[in-house]
Amino acid sequence: MAITNADQAQPPAHAKDGPMIDSHFPPGAPGPALQRGGLLRRGLLRTLAAGAGALALPDAWAQQPRKGGRLTVATQSSSTADTLDPARGALSTDYLRANLFYNGLTVLDAKMAPQLALAEQFSTDDAIVWNVKLRKGVQFHGGKTLDSADVVYSLKRHNDPALGLIVRAVAQQFESVRATGPLEVEIRLRGANADLAVMLAVSHFAIVKNGTTRFTTANGTGPFKCAEFTPGVRTRAVRNRNYWKPGLPYLDEVSLFGIPDESARVNALLSGDVDWINEVNPRSTKRIRGEPGYAVLESQSGLYTDLVIRQNIGIARNPDFTLGMKYLIDREQIKRAAFRGYAVIGNDQPIAPSNRFYFAGLPQRPYDPERARFHLRKAGALGMTLPVVASVAAAGSVDMAMLLQQSAMKAGLNLRIKRVSADGYWSNHWMKSPIGFGNVNPRPTPDLLFTLFFKSDAPWNGSGWNNPQFDQLLVLARAETDEAKRRQMYADMQVLVHQKCGIGIPVFITNLEGYSTRVGGVTSHPIGAFMGYACAEQVWLRT
Repeated sequence: MAITNADQAQPPAHAKDGPMIDSHFPPGAPGPALQRGGLLRRGLLRTLAAGAGALALPDAWAQQPRKGGRLTVATQSSSTADTLDPARGALSTDYLRANLFYNGLTVLDAKMAPQLALAEQFSTDDAIVWNVKLRKGVQFHGGKTLDSADVVYSLKRHNDPALGLIVRAVAQQFESVRATGPLEVEIRLRGANADLAVMLAVSHFAIVKNGTTRFTTANGTGPFKCAEFTPGVRTRAVRNRNYWKPGLPYLDEVSLFGIPDESARVNALLSGDVDWINEVNPRSTKRIRGEPGYAVLESQSGLYTDLVIRQNIGIARNPDFTLGMKYLIDREQIKRAAFRGYAVIGNDQPIAPSNRFYFAGLPQRPYDPERARFHLRKAGALGMTLPVVASVAAAGSVDMAMLLQQSAMKAGLNLRIKRVSADGYWSNHWMKSPIGFGNVNPRPTPDLLFTLFFKSDAPWNGSGWNNPQFDQLLVLARAETDEAKRRQMYADMQVLVHQKCGIGIPVFITNLEGYSTRVGGVTSHPIGAFMGYACAEQVWLRT
């Protein structure tokens, strides 16, 4: 199979590609095969090959980029669990931090297609054995030159059960990872996966120096060096003057910290204390747009806040309870009240309508308190009082909980809302409370989303769902190179989640960010905030 972008190796000096975690992208349009989103075509060897490229940013790049300045970014999440280890990233702040200091083998462009980063070539004949050729002369911040041993170590460490790394469920697909030369690596999978180049673009698979076990500082190959890191407080990054992409980054410095309260984040933006914020409440958009020198960035994506019912605890072990709760979700009202219309109606299936594998044939689940009452009665839940944990940490969840509480009263169920602080929510409440809310960032492929959040042994299996049929379909779909067959498998999996999983997905949220218009080069990306969490490499500050 062959995908080639070699003609992009020498882009104009003023517009070069930057890495991206769940990332952003190099220049120019990918080849036809990439535009179709596939890496495999029967009977054809394709090689993914490219150099650092230029981002195609129509309007945002109208002004010539300039060097210098400090960008200050405030995210909605920060805690003492903040990490410099890209393999342990769990929040948007971690993803943004990882892209400051590290690179992956590949990155994702704005069409979610894979492009090359540290890999100079990425090829396979059968989607099982993959050969990676690395770029020459790439240096870690500490001075060591990147070689195959760094890649082997970085990928193999995910399968060490003692480390408990987040994407281990994904990395278990690696049968072996070995060096075949100073700059060559062979990755052999346990079964075919046509999406390997996409999978390796997520920040968790960023490359670290061989043998690294302590992450008190960051020693990566990324566009910035770590000047300061205090978990839960602040990260300060300074330009890597030996970065392997000529001309990048533009900024001298990036300062990153968390402001959990949304109104405080907006105030910090409009007072000039920060340049860019994420997780803007729809109610704040008018205020930001009304201030000269500030703008709102809208991005359609697969982001969702989900109702999480732990199906291995108490009354939720009864499948009728899960069904009853899903019929209590008034999606239209949630779209209007919780997100002010900045959302797309969901149907308890985690693949967004904008995704090519979205199953449109699944009948829309209606808001139906009477049908909810029927299932709740069968589960023995009528008249019960149950706690529902919500927090501003999960966007819109407090409003959603209040609307759900009102619906439940009509069906004969009492829900008691327990509102908790954003600080520590993800470590202390998510996946621990019997009924609560999660917030899931977009993932570039259904396989990655399903593997991380819905497979029985997934690290972020919020509802504790265990379905052998789903797990089997996931493995089969991963190896299927016939797109029509693969599409049907993903459709079947969406039906299973819709019908049986303890996850309710009311809407897909439009990602809203606020930024100062002095920041140049700003553009949206479907994978997440801050231009796919890689804005620092791409943007500049206007005079």
